[in-house]
Amino acid sequence: MIITINKTAKPSDVDKLRAMLDQNGLMHCHSENERHQVLGVDKMGSASLIEALKACPFVELVIETKAPFKLASREYKNTKTAIRIKDVIIGGNDIVLMAGPCAIESLEQLLTISAEMKKLGAKVVRGSAYKPRTSPYSFQGSGLQGLKWHKQAQKEHGLLIETEVMDVRDVEIVAEHVDIVRIGARNMQNFNLLKEVGKCGRPIILKRGMSATVEEWLMSAEYIMAHGNHNVILCERGIRTFENTSRNTLDLNSVAVVQNLSHLPVIVDPSHAAGKKDIIPHLAKAAVAVGADGLLIEAHHDPAASKCDPLQALLPQELAELCKELKLIAQAIGRNF
Repeated sequence: MIITINKTAKPSDVDKLRAMLDQNGLMHCHSENERHQVLGVDKMGSASLIEALKACPFVELVIETKAPFKLASREYKNTKTAIRIKDVIIGGNDIVLMAGPCAIESLEQLLTISAEMKKLGAKVVRGSAYKPRTSPYSFQGSGLQGLKWHKQAQKEHGLLIETEVMDVRDVEIVAEHVDIVRIGARNMQNFNLLKEVGKCGRPIILKRGMSATVEEWLMSAEYIMAHGNHNVILCERGIRTFENTSRNTLDLNSVAVVQNLSHLPVIVDPSHAAGKKDIIPHLAKAAVAVGADGLLIEAHHDPAASKCDPLQALLPQELAELCKELKLIAQAIGRNF
């Protein structure tokens, strides 16, 4: 169940509620959003407990939900969440383009590709300062220097910036430098990291794990929300299947399923699903048609020189052509791109 508490409730009032739950053997987490404080509880209490909770003057609602994910569920919030970051809204009528290099390699690289992305109407420049790689000998990212380049380039292009965080020790410094923090597929169930980004004060892009079910994905979102951060953007990036003609299999079913189960916005990363750029446009168009709230696409002005994933990076002119088609699809379903 979910207990919503008036914002004006005193800490002692919340402590009283938590003590009631403890006495009844109910596990719970406390968080808050702009509207109220929330207690997410692992299961429904007895009828007498629910009556006692409802009788508390500072309790607004006691909501029953059978979903294991409480705060991410439609029972908690039946209207879609729109996350505002400065003048950009993710989860509204506009489909947001987030594009840029896989990894931050230099300031010059960021300045060059960001200028191209701005021309195309992108709202967010993607770029990872820290890179999880299968091989320990592969380029691992530029680290703190990459974050500084990201922030410095933003002064020129003025767009939102995002990057991946891999370690609880880096969450604070990453959050200081970017507008959106990304949790990669490999860390979707790194629960200590999820708890930490729940406290960081930045919107979170949560990528689906390569072998995760939709429920597991939403439970990871719940970890972030239960620890104070309700601004979670889900990202479908393909799952591992028996098929080997692409890097992963893009599960567009999940976009529709999640929108039925949850109020959180959902974006799609066709680049990591494809692994090669010739099918990225097809996947991106399908993602818009199925209802994605945004696209996270890799683009590079010189892919051959890229230190990371060169085969799945679109050239700016290729992305420009794709954007023309995406606008038409968005218009056909009553949205803007």
